[in-house]
Amino acid sequence: MNERTRVVIAMSGGVDSSVAAARLVDQGFDVIGVTLHLWDYPDDGADHGRCCAPEDQHDARRVADTIGIPHFTFDRRELFQEHVIAPFVDAYLEGETPSPCIACNRSVKLRELFPLADRLGARLVATGHYARVVEEQGRARLYRGKDHQKDQSYFLHMLREDELRRLVFPLGESTKSEVRSEAVARALPGATKGESQELCFVSSGNYASFVEERADGRVRPGPILAADGRELGTHAGVHTFTVGQRKGLGVAFGKPMFVASIDGAAGTVQIGDEADLYAASARLTDAVWSDDVTFPLEATVRVRSRHEGAKAVIERSTEGGFVARFVEPVRAVSPGQVAVAYAGERVFGGGTIVRALRQSELGLPSGEVLS
Repeated sequence: MNERTRVVIAMSGGVDSSVAAARLVDQGFDVIGVTLHLWDYPDDGADHGRCCAPEDQHDARRVADTIGIPHFTFDRRELFQEHVIAPFVDAYLEGETPSPCIACNRSVKLRELFPLADRLGARLVATGHYARVVEEQGRARLYRGKDHQKDQSYFLHMLREDELRRLVFPLGESTKSEVRSEAVARALPGATKGESQELCFVSSGNYASFVEERADGRVRPGPILAADGRELGTHAGVHTFTVGQRKGLGVAFGKPMFVASIDGAAGTVQIGDEADLYAASARLTDAVWSDDVTFPLEATVRVRSRHEGAKAVIERSTEGGFVARFVEPVRAVSPGQVAVAYAGERVFGGGTIVRALRQSELGLPSGEVLS
């Protein structure tokens, strides 16, 4: 590769993208830093410290100045509102648990970086994600990052092969501790900045309040039901619940109980015990698969970003979309989340969960699964 190949690097002002940019400079690339302005926080004096915060744009510029590269900020707030914020609010009001980081990568960040790279004359696009692109038989494939605690391949499962060919992940072979140490050794601005723990646009972590402020009168109370249909109490809105939730149910029991399912259309929340949380299969929609995938597909499926994964067989569904049939029942499979399929370190793709079928719904005794 020509040592002066131009590459656009997405810079958030955080440690990861800063070190990624510095490494590209060291490798002889012609590097241009780009920050997308996605969100404005209220001027409340709080230390928001997230990747979308205006102060992080300033930090990205400081890093760019330190390592000697040009830096540009592009306003994409309207796009972020349309493709991330509005669907996030809608999903919670419909009783789902959305994956806004996937929506952001799919429809805002990465989808915008490629045309921006073209405008800036860059052949490659780089990010600070902990993931890898591996060439197999002449094709670019997405793999997990070396640091499985920080691996972000789950959020990138939708990338096409032509996009992977243009992507560079300078941190893919590194651990977070190595990256942090390198940032300090390089004396990069923000080297000691803390990790973001919440969604970048919900600095307080209070998702319910965020949704209520943008619900436009769509929040409505409803019943809390037992597995047999008995009404146990009422709730203020389905957006305050997620499948698997144990605390804040609004009703008391003599034993631990959990949110087993949510029906957004009916406005009901069903409560059950631990056994009611396990699903034998999940129906998927909006799926994106690698070009070499054939079905049925045997894979390890992660049903949320921090899930270790469960063995499953993915098939085309007669109802449209796909169905993932788990070899062993999986706990708290939540509509709105994304099921991503892996074979070892490699990512095959994934789809959005629209329904989780529990053992009891399928007429199966505990421990038995679909064949």
